[in-house]
Amino acid sequence: MHHSTSHAIVIGASMGGLLAARALADHYQHVSLIERDAFPAAGQHRKGVPQSRHAHGLLASGRTALETLFPGLTDALAAHGASSGDIGQQVLWYNEGGYHQRGSTGMLGISMSRRLLEAEVRTRLLAHANVEALERCDVLGLETDPARTRVTGVRLIRRADSNAEEILRADLIVDASGRGSRSPAWLAALGYQPPVEEQVKISVGYATGIFRRSPAQPNDVNAIVMAATSEHKRGAVAILQEDHTWIVTLAGYLGDHPPTDEQGFLAFARSLPAPEIANLVRSAELIGPIVPARYPASTRRRYERLQRFPEGYLVFGDALCSFNPVYGQGMSVAATEALVLSKCLTHGTVQLAQRFFMAASTIQDAPWSMAVGSDLRFPEVEGQRSTMVRFINWYLIQLHRAARNDAQVSQAFLRVINLIAPPPSILHPSIVLRVLGGNLRSILRPRIRQAELRIDRQETIADRR
Repeated sequence: MHHSTSHAIVIGASMGGLLAARALADHYQHVSLIERDAFPAAGQHRKGVPQSRHAHGLLASGRTALETLFPGLTDALAAHGASSGDIGQQVLWYNEGGYHQRGSTGMLGISMSRRLLEAEVRTRLLAHANVEALERCDVLGLETDPARTRVTGVRLIRRADSNAEEILRADLIVDASGRGSRSPAWLAALGYQPPVEEQVKISVGYATGIFRRSPAQPNDVNAIVMAATSEHKRGAVAILQEDHTWIVTLAGYLGDHPPTDEQGFLAFARSLPAPEIANLVRSAELIGPIVPARYPASTRRRYERLQRFPEGYLVFGDALCSFNPVYGQGMSVAATEALVLSKCLTHGTVQLAQRFFMAASTIQDAPWSMAVGSDLRFPEVEGQRSTMVRFINWYLIQLHRAARNDAQVSQAFLRVINLIAPPPSILHPSIVLRVLGGNLRSILRPRIRQAELRIDRQETIADRR
């Protein structure tokens, strides 16, 4: 039976919801975006998105997907003051004791605040005549047909009007309400098995300050990324924003969380293994308070494994899979999921959930395995460490060491973490040879230098004679 495609509802108007609604707008006559909050004025943070106050990275794959969904978006963001540049040239990458050698990758990165990106995406989405936003609405639960085989609408309260409960009917409902999604409970209430949840507890804490950019700072760098290591559980990122400011987010794993007073924040920055971010914090003027955040665990809900799932319902974005924010994957994965959702809808709505969940799971596999694999470097993090995970973590240390003097090795790594190339690509024989060669040279270089010095000394002694 071909079901109607006249009305679709999206629960949640954060980035995931906006992207899902954009995909639906090409396939449904009418799309309703239901949001708990009121949208903020231009340039303001939204209450329901506390994470907008922290540094957000948009991966190269995410920028490309967003550009497909919203043509001209990159240029529009640049017109609002966002900085763009090659990810290997304009970004400093610090891993395992050193900076990667800078080099051209052909991948365009764009740096700006989360609130600018979200506001621009929302404006462009709502410019579609068939998309409406229902602000200050609480979704209480799902409506179904009598057999409970199809979701037919949502029960909601419009706080803007009254507190009377009403039913809004639709042909498709998409839950894009984020990692606090109530879909597992709603499905259980309808007699469906909730999905298996995979969790990796990492207890990441971070703190963010905004700093006015000083003219003395180099203008060829848009971002600095310092990754935590198993020995040093602290990391940081500094990103240039649209209003001549730097956003600096300091992060610590496993309860080692950065303080929010200015002196403590600087002291934490100084404890990082390289001085660039601490120098930035020390020499720039702090604007406003330092804001903390906590992220207890990465969560993946395996909807693709369910045997039964109601028609007319989907789960999307962070409600499906919520990644450790340190790796900056969430928005880019959601943008790619939106392209996949649109593709699924071109083949109709029959078994839409099963087809979409399988396709979304394939998109999530690489970023999930990379984030979880990286988090398992820390011995205190609970989880299965397969021989492959242990090997990859060992190999990545060697790769980062080689990348200090080899921009091609760095490029191979950056293509993987930007979700442009699959993770096994860093094990291509040509890269493995460069990694081994780079490490061998770094071992031999000091020895060769010592031998040269010894010869110099001997020649000097001989000359004296």
